[in-house]
Amino acid sequence: MARLFGTDGVRGVANIELTPELAFRLGQAAARFLGPLLVVGEDTRASGAMLEAGVIAGATSSGATVMRAGIIPTPAVALLARQFAASGGIVISASHNPPEYNGIKFFDAQGYKLPMALEDEIEAFLHEPADGSDAIIRRPHGGAVGRVIEIPDACERYIDHAVAIVEEQGIRFDGIEVALDCAHGAASRTTAEALRRLGADLTVINGSWDGTDINVQCGSTHLGSIGRLVRVTRSQVGLAHDGDADRLLAIDENGDPIDGDVIEAICAVDLARQGKLPGRRVVSTVMCNLGFTRAMEREGIVVEQTAVGDRHVLERMRETGAVLGGEQSGHLIFLDHNSTGDGLITALQLLTAMRRADASLSELSRVMRRYPQVLVNVRVADRESYAGNESVARVVDSVSRRLGEEGRVLVRASGTEPLVRVMVEATSEYDAAVCANEIAQVVVEQLSGTVV
Repeated sequence: MARLFGTDGVRGVANIELTPELAFRLGQAAARFLGPLLVVGEDTRASGAMLEAGVIAGATSSGATVMRAGIIPTPAVALLARQFAASGGIVISASHNPPEYNGIKFFDAQGYKLPMALEDEIEAFLHEPADGSDAIIRRPHGGAVGRVIEIPDACERYIDHAVAIVEEQGIRFDGIEVALDCAHGAASRTTAEALRRLGADLTVINGSWDGTDINVQCGSTHLGSIGRLVRVTRSQVGLAHDGDADRLLAIDENGDPIDGDVIEAICAVDLARQGKLPGRRVVSTVMCNLGFTRAMEREGIVVEQTAVGDRHVLERMRETGAVLGGEQSGHLIFLDHNSTGDGLITALQLLTAMRRADASLSELSRVMRRYPQVLVNVRVADRESYAGNESVARVVDSVSRRLGEEGRVLVRASGTEPLVRVMVEATSEYDAAVCANEIAQVVVEQLSGTVV
């Protein structure tokens, strides 16, 4: 049986794969494995209220009290769990995925994502009888049934926290013209307000929602809209979130995209120059651009690399004492400020680095030369089946030897979708594309896949 938990919670098409019944069971599991006080938030998907009702019913039927935060960014739930000394947090969101998807992910009492061992325990629990006949399911009654408490100032608490981090450094953003894409998601309630309080001149798009438009041709997965807005408004920087605002990508004043690797490099150098980068160490994943590791080497900064997923980044950060870690996708963790990837904190730290250096984003981005990187996604029935395929292994080895030290190959299964991802870096985009497509074609032939 395939593992229910992916790289970031339980996800699927809402009401088909991720059903209210499963949400109810996950609510019960949260009460059992996390504890009696839970913060619950969601993004703007139409299915959010349905799944939230299931989660809350499951948790309260097991005796837990739920603090309801409403529509709010994922990292805010992690923060609120700590502020309220809750037992944990639950977020109903599929992050960057299309509107028909949804997800349920957990935080522990410290705002950290759960270890895989605990997720395995929860999965085992989910396979137990759901009719109340099993002794491990506690069924309180009367006054012992859990309650629901609204958090009226949930977003305000999160905004105050983020703004205070910048103000404590004596920095404001007056005079910086910012274009912002909220992806019709949860950032619509937080990021614009935080930037305005810090003095930025702001133009916002996709700052409302109807439940079916989250991430659709907008936000961090579709930078065309924010790129056009930067050019039209002549903004100094464009900022783009995903649906639950746990990631951020940027556009410089020339309309060029700035990915998570470049943002991490800029912030790493900024922190190192302040003496706030312990061990001169950062964490990234095996998907980070070769140019990132080369840039950090030049700056005397050690790069720890992990498997893909901000869970793995965070684990290595905690093991090594690093305060900055991230992914090319725009998940950046500033561990001094929050316990998980945080798009708002990332946006403010990037603008702070610009202000402190008195430099444009394009100037700061020169810290690293980005190697051309081509990613080809192949949709397959079983995303793990490529791992033992000898033909795929042979073509990967052949391409890797051909590229040598001037390139890199990575083939991996998506943690959230039925995809095999083929990534190739080379000194030219043409070479990277040729090599990536060569490998992808073998994956298609061997696994009956389709390039998407």
